[in-house]
Amino acid sequence: QVQLVESGGGLVQAGDSLRLSCVASGDNFMSYTMGWFRQAPGKEREVVGVSTIVGAHYGTYYHESVKGRFTIARDNAGNMLYLLMYNLKADDTAVYYCAARSRFSPNVASADEYDYWGQGTQVTVSS
Repeated sequence: QVQLVESGGGLVQAGDSLRLSCVASGDNFMSYTMGWFRQAPGKEREVVGVSTIVGAHYGTYYHESVKGRFTIARDNAGNMLYLLMYNLKADDTAVYYCAARSRFSPNVASADEYDYWGQGTQVTVSS
């Protein structure tokens, strides 16, 4: 069982930056595919960014709407996952969730493929 705890959300203005953090329990963090998802009111949960093993390295995937503005990073020594968000927009307002899975799946963007979830942290961007 993996436990995930997010932090770092808050109320910011459009154009501001914010860093979300996620700490994971367990001993095999470096082997996990880790993702950030978000869910706005009345909308389905959508992927924001993913960090996953590709060969001998980590690859990343981003939703088109955040490319160039968001960066996902991981600290395996500390079992930490980060989401660095720049130039925030009102449309980025949502609850942001950290997610993890240990099994392989070619689909990194589907929330259904993740086994462990944090409780979420609210990000509100005022325009």
